[in-house]
Amino acid sequence: MRYMLVDGQGNFGSIDGDPPAAMRYTEARLAKLAEELLADIEKDTVEWHDNFDGSQQEPDVLPARVPNLLLNGTSGIAVGMATNVPPHNLRELANAICYLIDRSEIVKIVNEHGKLSPSILAEQFGIQPNQAARVTQALLANREAAEIVANLEGLPTSEGDSAPDEATVDELMAFIQGPDFPTGGMIMGTEGIKHSYAGGRGRIVVRGIATIDDTSNRARIIITEIPYQVNKSNLVERIADLVREGKIDAISDMRDESDRNGMRIVIELKRNSQPKKVLNQLYKHTALQSTFSSQVLALVNGEPRLLSLRRALQIYIQHRLDVIRRRSEFELRKAQARAHILEGLLIAVANIDAVIRIIRESESADVARTRLMEAFKLSEIQAQAILDLQLRRLAALERLKIEQEYQEVMMRITYLEDLLAHEVKMLALIKDDLRQLSETFGDNRRTRISLDASSELDVEDLIADQINLVSLTQRGYIKRMPPNTFRAQGRGGKGVIGQNLRDEDEVLHMLSAGSLQTLLFFTDKGKVYSQKAYEIPEASRTDKGISIQNIIQLEAGERVTAILPVGEFGENDFCTMVTREGVIKRVSLNEFESVRNSGLIAISLKEDDILGWVLHTKARQEIIIVTEQGQALRYSTELVRAMGRSAQGVIAMNLDGGDFITGVVPVRPNAQLLVVTANGFGKRTQMDEYAPKGRGTAGIATIAKKNLAETGLIVAVNAVEMGDDITILSNRGQALRTKVSQIPELGRSTKGSRLMTPRDGDFVAAVALFSEADMRGTDAGEAAPV
Repeated sequence: MRYMLVDGQGNFGSIDGDPPAAMRYTEARLAKLAEELLADIEKDTVEWHDNFDGSQQEPDVLPARVPNLLLNGTSGIAVGMATNVPPHNLRELANAICYLIDRSEIVKIVNEHGKLSPSILAEQFGIQPNQAARVTQALLANREAAEIVANLEGLPTSEGDSAPDEATVDELMAFIQGPDFPTGGMIMGTEGIKHSYAGGRGRIVVRGIATIDDTSNRARIIITEIPYQVNKSNLVERIADLVREGKIDAISDMRDESDRNGMRIVIELKRNSQPKKVLNQLYKHTALQSTFSSQVLALVNGEPRLLSLRRALQIYIQHRLDVIRRRSEFELRKAQARAHILEGLLIAVANIDAVIRIIRESESADVARTRLMEAFKLSEIQAQAILDLQLRRLAALERLKIEQEYQEVMMRITYLEDLLAHEVKMLALIKDDLRQLSETFGDNRRTRISLDASSELDVEDLIADQINLVSLTQRGYIKRMPPNTFRAQGRGGKGVIGQNLRDEDEVLHMLSAGSLQTLLFFTDKGKVYSQKAYEIPEASRTDKGISIQNIIQLEAGERVTAILPVGEFGENDFCTMVTREGVIKRVSLNEFESVRNSGLIAISLKEDDILGWVLHTKARQEIIIVTEQGQALRYSTELVRAMGRSAQGVIAMNLDGGDFITGVVPVRPNAQLLVVTANGFGKRTQMDEYAPKGRGTAGIATIAKKNLAETGLIVAVNAVEMGDDITILSNRGQALRTKVSQIPELGRSTKGSRLMTPRDGDFVAAVALFSEADMRGTDAGEAAPV
């Protein structure tokens, strides 16, 4: 219950589902707020009827100075119908009811002053500035919508009629943010609230409040609030069941530290676990996120009705009007009766000697009453009041009190008659009552509302966003591995077994990608396919992986030649493609945001040419294109105009006979060009040594061509920085991971140094780069043993 109506002493149960103590061990009395439900019940404000056995009378409804149906909510079920009303905040309800009462005046002000209205509303009606701004915005939007409809229908419009006759949900939600549950929590989004307020039904998704504490070596989740009507013990038991069943494997311990100061459930996580992932799993599999199905069904004049928020508030206002009218009529009758008696007493006091003589000369009280009525034209009630008058009231001071009381009663009669004649004044009384109750019993909201949150948990919400190593072999076997699969080694070593390969198979591609990134697979036929990185099965270092045909729908004879990881498809992002024979094309990355299962055409290729490299570039991005025989050409991608998906592209570089493109890298500040050859040689070179040239030229040397027989052709190029790591993979599956800082920085036309020593008949096939930013989320120095 949001606002307690019973003040209890003893054990009345707990949020853990513990039963209350027996009646003999508890005491209870009405809370102060409950007395407001009964206020003025003795003044004939409501109808009464017999109870079940006709022995007593009971009220049909209570006078209810507070709107208890919406305030505390209710839940019940009958034959063929049910109600489930959520609780609300008293201050918000009071403000909304006052707004409904004042709405006609507010609409006039907004129509007259437009966007300048908020300050006037705040000053004249005491509305909070932010609420006044929201109301003004809603009313202006309604007026514009009404004008558009009128213009479409050819009807005349008038300024006085420009707002709807009834308040909209947006207007009311300027004051009532949403349900306010006693257990707090957070409501996810406002869509369910709006549905409930507009039509009486809605699904309101509520989450418990949980924080992630990662100050120690092991992170932990601390739950301080749970959704409404959720049993805490059942929630803790459910979490324990999920751990035992293996559905959540990152929890190492759980404690319920709740006490009289509040709720506190502590969930200890294992080392290196992902707290956000675990929290999303708790939301998905436990009652930590639950749905409150709102159905505002109530009896209106004895008939069940599904009520919108506006209708429920209007019915309450009408009920209070009836109560105030009946109370005023009751008080008026009493005041008039008292005035009638006082008028008789004043007559008696003014003629006291005659009155005393009549009474003294009468044989009995009945005769005296009759004679008084005849002598002074009094009613029987007035005459009886004179007979009951005590002698002390004949003193001068007492006579003055009678006159003062008569004047006060007549003023009260005048006030009540005026009140009954003007409904506006009765409505003002309702506002005064609500404001007084709001000040006395109101408090701040307990339930928070996340305006832009989604109540649906996407699959990605349950995936830990971490960097992975993705490899693809020539025969089409793909797998995903953690980045610390390969321990860091010194350059020049032989490496370790990176993948068990079949005969005549070799690794073609290896790259790093975030779990939630989209992988764009480009093929030799110029098509592109799309898949999320986390959907590629994770495998160990020595597993061969699964066929890529299980991931994307390649055509017969089609093979992947480039893989591009993409985080976001921005408007200023481009996809720059280069073919093996030196054709370049630039297309907006947005073109590939939605790729159908059968793929899309990314580039139209000439006969015998294949798409080999794809870069994610920005506007005015410079690139360096490198050939197998060591030529390098640097220029801006602005020299390549953006084209459509089916375009063919333009000449990227002038190639010598027998030479082909081997790699393309973006030019970045503080980055260096890394080249790795087939025989395991490599080096870092400053990018400033590559002067920009025109598109389609031959470029300059990036390796000593006289040593090509020793070093082998260039097989991989990357743009690297000092904090990066690389993993070198041979075509037979040998892998070596090393730091970029251990690779020597040499001149542009040198042969490089030994980075890896391939075994006999083996050669370097691919190089994967892990940037320093990628490695922040992983423990690169704590690799798995190999």
